[in-house]
Amino acid sequence: MSLFKFLRDTARSVSASRSVSAETDAHARQDWSRKNQMHLATQPLKNGKPGRPTDRVTRRPFSPTHLLAAALACLLIASAVGAQTQAPELLTYDELVQLYEQPTPPAVLQEKLSRLLRTPFVSNAASARGVKPLLPSAAGLGRFLRVVEWNIERGLEFDAIRAAFTDPDGFARLMDTAAYPRGSEKRRLVLQQVALMQQADVVVLNEVDFGMKRTGYRDVAAELAEALRMNYAFGVEFVEVDPIALGLEKFEELPAEERAKLVSEIKVDRARYRGLHGTAILSRFPLENVRLEPFDVQPHDWYKDELAGVKAIEEGKRKAGELVFQEKILREVRRGGRMMLTAEVADARLPGGRLTVVATHLEDKTKPEGRRKQLEELLARIKDVDAPVVVAGDMNTSTQDGTPLSVERLLKNRLGSRSFWLKQGLGILTGVRLPTMLLGGVNAYRKQADPTVRSIALVASNPEAEFFDRLKEFRFADGGAFDFRGDSPRSVGGKDDTLANSNQRGDKGFITTYEVERTIAFVGKFKLDWIFVKPPGLTDPHAKAGPYLFAPHFGRTLKSLNDSLRNRISDHAPLTADLPLAEPRLVETKEGRGN
Repeated sequence: MSLFKFLRDTARSVSASRSVSAETDAHARQDWSRKNQMHLATQPLKNGKPGRPTDRVTRRPFSPTHLLAAALACLLIASAVGAQTQAPELLTYDELVQLYEQPTPPAVLQEKLSRLLRTPFVSNAASARGVKPLLPSAAGLGRFLRVVEWNIERGLEFDAIRAAFTDPDGFARLMDTAAYPRGSEKRRLVLQQVALMQQADVVVLNEVDFGMKRTGYRDVAAELAEALRMNYAFGVEFVEVDPIALGLEKFEELPAEERAKLVSEIKVDRARYRGLHGTAILSRFPLENVRLEPFDVQPHDWYKDELAGVKAIEEGKRKAGELVFQEKILREVRRGGRMMLTAEVADARLPGGRLTVVATHLEDKTKPEGRRKQLEELLARIKDVDAPVVVAGDMNTSTQDGTPLSVERLLKNRLGSRSFWLKQGLGILTGVRLPTMLLGGVNAYRKQADPTVRSIALVASNPEAEFFDRLKEFRFADGGAFDFRGDSPRSVGGKDDTLANSNQRGDKGFITTYEVERTIAFVGKFKLDWIFVKPPGLTDPHAKAGPYLFAPHFGRTLKSLNDSLRNRISDHAPLTADLPLAEPRLVETKEGRGN
């Protein structure tokens, strides 16, 4: 046995005899640290029970070798416990205002912002408490790891999101009983999908708030991780410094009465406001080597470009008040940009003992070429990974520049789910019924539901196709490829088209994952969210005879679950995919596995 292994095992043995508890670090993390900072707490034992520090315990003398090993083991324990919780320093409210008002902030503040955008929040508190992966089993598939991807729209419907992962009965109480009556097949399907969510061991979440008024100042990632009994990593994508988010907007273009109402509505608690928004990875496995890496390619500058809109508003005082208001609601001044959050997990039951998880959210305010460049940057950074890889997130594959959004949903995103303005304010100003007003363009269903389809010059162009071509052609340094297969016995609904095993297909294209508030037939529905998997030993993305160990199976889009609340949980539906830990033995069927 090597010295390192001996010390590691000794450290684990000693660590197992101690409990890990929370320690406050008000300067560095404030309210977040109360739940997550870790330290060792020990008590002497007497007859197997906690005793007083003065209790005498008979001990055998230790040899110098044991003493040295114990000392080194303690160092390893301290290092391991320290690695379980990591957090960058938060910005104060005054610093956030500075970041809005000063295009070039002071060097000290700029450095603090940079650290926040490059240092992930990490907590392995769940593993320290003894939580283990579920790794459920299914006939033919054997034991598998279930992955979930979900853009949770800030976490606005937090209670429903939490219940979807943890509490079937609680979720049932939140459902729209008129649309999903008790005893109905529709209701049964929703609760089946809730059961699927509960078996997840790895969860990727996009659009996650931390310290925003619209989500009750929650640390959404930390609170969900605690409820799900999972470890987590959270990467800051944007620092929200828009005047509306900061509670500083005066809405001078509105009549006095309406202005006073809205100014009161957006007022923030400055002591609780953190202004953070990003992506998270939750896991029942301990998270290792977590990295937060902003992309070099940023097609849209969320500070300069959005600030230019502010200046245009100021210069356009002669515009009608309702138009100025709409432009302010559309504007989002932020610091930061699109990024990738990467974490590794190690477990002997996984093929090769390791898995790399990459969570990302690509730019929507760009043409498809901008997203392709961000994808290429992501791929270059993981090219040397020789373990299985899961890449998941909102890729914004809308086939165009921007994604349509209803005014109602936009107001909910900007002002919060309980805002009075959702139902009355803008309607008074514009005379437009909110649910039917769309912002942004629309596209042909062929591309919306299947952005992977081939581009046909002069007939049916699809600028997003290059994104998927690049992903399909990519090879890791070890020769591995992403799985693009579709096999009827391995996909929901028995589909055998491209990516059907990992992302659910319907009769025409994929099951769409994003919808505006009110759609007209196919208009306003898109496939934006994806799970891509590099399984071990696969070198041809379409190799039907290739290995299926840890390859994606039965990818699902849980649209029924997401839509079961009266106003939906999110504007995106969650996805799942199952990765078998051994070569599965599935029987060929015409239908494949059901929905």
